[in-house]
Amino acid sequence: MWMALGAAACLLLLFFLIVMLRDSNRFVTVHYRLRAPRLKKKVRIALLADLHNKRYGEGNKKLLEAVDRQKPDLILCAGDLITSVPGHSMENAKALVRALAAKYPFYYGNGNHEYRIYRQPETFGKMGAAYRAFLKGCHVRLLENSSTELPEYGIRLYGLDLPEQYYGRFKKTTFDARTLSRMVGRPHADCYNILLAHNPAHFEGYASWGADLTLSGHVHGGIVRLPWLGGVISTSLTLFPKYDGGMFEREGRRMIISRGLGSHTIPVRLFNPAELVIIDLVPESEE
Repeated sequence: MWMALGAAACLLLLFFLIVMLRDSNRFVTVHYRLRAPRLKKKVRIALLADLHNKRYGEGNKKLLEAVDRQKPDLILCAGDLITSVPGHSMENAKALVRALAAKYPFYYGNGNHEYRIYRQPETFGKMGAAYRAFLKGCHVRLLENSSTELPEYGIRLYGLDLPEQYYGRFKKTTFDARTLSRMVGRPHADCYNILLAHNPAHFEGYASWGADLTLSGHVHGGIVRLPWLGGVISTSLTLFPKYDGGMFEREGRRMIISRGLGSHTIPVRLFNPAELVIIDLVPESEE
């Protein structure tokens, strides 16, 4: 009996190991389609988040091919394409950005890892300055507590650069609409307002501010996903995070959370493959 139980346990462990290795090294393409008030014409968005310098093939060829197959109109980044390790190569992220920015309009919102390399030169040396120069050279629009209008689509796009205190571990720091207004200004009444906000934990504040659509990442899908329970642990080390991945709605306003394209603090995934997110926005008048 004990031998049979031991054999069963070994088989179960082997199964989990195989799934973990597979899910930690693949990505899937996930689609959303939303009706958007005040939108002038339909637009397809490819959302990138939490690559953490991971590579899918030489020069990220597999990921690039997957994006190209979707024929997006815009590339939006919700942060953490790189990993903030002093002296760490950022070439895998750069190869992806370089290739995509040559083909598509590319708008970049920071995550906590970009925030660190830009604001802590005493730790990261010239990494931040070099990455900024690289993005500028690729004609990527970096949105740091700023916004830009896409008049062709009737979209106002905002990039929120959250300070590190809003990524506190083991706790949630309050972030409200008033604070967001001070950082990025007020939403535009005549536009469809999209907010790039890396940390989804503050969705209530984003929605109250007036974001029609918030695009986030950061949580990596909860790292391990369980049936009915969802993600198990967030990157802030809280159990069963409320906002782990997928789409959420509050008072008519939506948030889409990418489960990310890579890993960092806990470098594994289980029942939780990485995601390339594709979002089709259509005017309310369209069928």
